[in-house]
Amino acid sequence: MEISVASTRKRPVNLTINEALVAQAKAYTNNLSATMESLLAEFVANQQSAQRNRQHVADACAADWNAVHAAVGSFADEHSTL
Repeated sequence: MEISVASTRKRPVNLTINEALVAQAKAYTNNLSATMESLLAEFVANQQSAQRNRQHVADACAADWNAVHAAVGSFADEHSTL
């Protein structure tokens, strides 16, 4: 599920962040909230992409295994206890 950052309501949240790192970051941005939001949005997008990629790999693996099973059958078929 992708959320449009620009169209959502904003609210204050509590974060625990290294104080020295915040001081350093403020030297590079005058809007720390916007910077954090941008970085968090990028992180979420990267995680969603990675999850889609993992699912694609798993789907391809399952398809390959199903093709092998259809062509060769299952090892267990030769060892039925029935």
